[in-house]
Amino acid sequence: MRALPRLALAVLTAAATVAVVSATADAAAEPTPITVLTSDFEDGTTQGWSGRSAETIAHSTAVAHGGTGSLLTSGRTATWQGPSLDVLGTFEKGTAYTVSAWVRMSSGSDNARLSVERRTGGVASYDQVVGNTAVTSGSWVNLTGRYTVATDVEFLRVYVETASTTGDLYIDDVTASYVPALPIQTDIPAVKDVITEFPVGAAITGAETVTQHGQLLTRHFDSVTPGNALKWDATEPTENTFTYAQADPLMAFAKTNGLAVRGHTLVWHNQTPSWVFLGADGQAMTATADDKALLLARLENHIRNVAAHYGTDIGVWDVVNEVIDESQSDGLRRSNWYNVAGLDYIRTAFRVAREVAPHAKLYINDYNTNVPAKRDFLFGLVQQLKAEGVPIDGVGHQVHININWPTVAETKAMIDKFVPLGIDQQVTEMDVSIYTSSSESFPTPPADRLLKQAYVYRDMFALFRQYPGEITSVTLWGLADDNTWLDTYPVARKDAPLLFDTTLQAKSAYWGVADPSKIGASASASVSPSVSVSPSSSTNPGTGSCAVTYRVTGSWPGGFQGDVKVANTGTTALTSWKLAWQFTGGQQITQLWGGTHTQSGAAVTVGNASWNASIAAGGSTSFGFLGSWTGTNPVPAAFTLNGTACSVL
Repeated sequence: MRALPRLALAVLTAAATVAVVSATADAAAEPTPITVLTSDFEDGTTQGWSGRSAETIAHSTAVAHGGTGSLLTSGRTATWQGPSLDVLGTFEKGTAYTVSAWVRMSSGSDNARLSVERRTGGVASYDQVVGNTAVTSGSWVNLTGRYTVATDVEFLRVYVETASTTGDLYIDDVTASYVPALPIQTDIPAVKDVITEFPVGAAITGAETVTQHGQLLTRHFDSVTPGNALKWDATEPTENTFTYAQADPLMAFAKTNGLAVRGHTLVWHNQTPSWVFLGADGQAMTATADDKALLLARLENHIRNVAAHYGTDIGVWDVVNEVIDESQSDGLRRSNWYNVAGLDYIRTAFRVAREVAPHAKLYINDYNTNVPAKRDFLFGLVQQLKAEGVPIDGVGHQVHININWPTVAETKAMIDKFVPLGIDQQVTEMDVSIYTSSSESFPTPPADRLLKQAYVYRDMFALFRQYPGEITSVTLWGLADDNTWLDTYPVARKDAPLLFDTTLQAKSAYWGVADPSKIGASASASVSPSVSVSPSSSTNPGTGSCAVTYRVTGSWPGGFQGDVKVANTGTTALTSWKLAWQFTGGQQITQLWGGTHTQSGAAVTVGNASWNASIAAGGSTSFGFLGSWTGTNPVPAAFTLNGTACSVL
């Protein structure tokens, strides 16, 4: 999966939920949200808010988002200290709450987070509702996310914290609300009953196992994939200290309800704690014999513990994830794993997984495997490793696609490529975005996009069903549109990529899988997912004023995700662009989408992609990236576009 960490016991989204209207019938309007919490600090009190330690919490009239009052937190000595409110008697288990808070620094800048602390049996756990978001002293910033309590708790507090500094901060106009749940539809066919050629699964968090979500999951799907709960940062956050607090409840739910489980993932370059790549001297590992031996020993220890913990309860493992980078001459991703251990980390991972879980099918998993260059590099790697005796049983195709890309023919070529290897193939993380570029954003999914999406699902599932002996499972990356990683990736906006909408009702996409004849009587057969858009490009430079919005949309140990919006505030259209800035905290971009980039030391330059080269006067475009960081992650202070200094929003 190519996403930010999404904790298994909470629903995390970066935008407010919106209703998706089915194209097959007139859908009722989404119920009016019910507000259960309001803190506006207009009465001169702290309204029940307190600190998490010895910091000072006080009413303030120095600044306010609305009215004249706000809440000031001062005297902070740690980044996790901040304003906190008890919501144990407010939030109910199984209900998805939209939590919103306006935040502002007293001076300087930082990244702020909206989080929840919960305790069960005296054991504390921490969930991010909204990840790192740039906040300054110059303006108020809204943190809005969704949160579901998925387990019984005896302690539950929502709080605001920062990532790097301990400066004073303000909050104001905090609210929490929920939309009354609708019953799931029981008069429509179950997906698992219609698709009989292979099991159909869904990626889940704890929120998908309770109330109506749990009912929808067990009614329609054969299997589940814990989206984040089995990754390294969740299972071994510190060396040789293993915890399964996130995954065990999901596994128990699966076992109780007869759902098969895909294990995801034992090795990935993301969501791996930074300590894994530190040598015995505490310094970053390099390609020395000692560092390689230590890294492979840690890898073996991790797999032996995690895979053994679940034994035969997990029948399929994504052993290694996203190891191909088609931009490299040899096609291999230059991850920390590869830079220190070469291909031996892949060989070791499969060997140890086979020893610990001899019953399980072992997969190598990757995205964009429909792209010929990536597909061919992956084929060559699997062919080589199998010839060496590495126990690879199958290839996982993530299939994160959109309504215009790829074509059915390109996807068919992807499947056909691996048939001669005699291995299984699975679709492991499928979703179909309604967006075709990072610059698009809709407050409500347009009906024509949902209709095209339905035809994509129709045609893709029809293709998969032609390979019952080759495609042995299809998993959707989520249950319903209320909880999808695409709400924050590649940019923050509400997406609608799954079969069921935000109220858990069947969409046209569902009918594309269950019964394409019911997609919609008024639907035009001319709408085809196989139509590709060929964007134009231009190399002529433009001039004009500019404004840049830089946001850190998520952060985890050693890594972060950024989103950058470039606005042309001048009167002349740009027909190509280059944005430049300096990182002052040693950050390094590891992957970028929506453009091309180079980095030399602290200096970063991002140029346009072919499809977003033109920015009209008054228009804007966006790109996103993944990066590494250690210690601090300060926001760049200045940007230039085509050599012209930009204002920073």
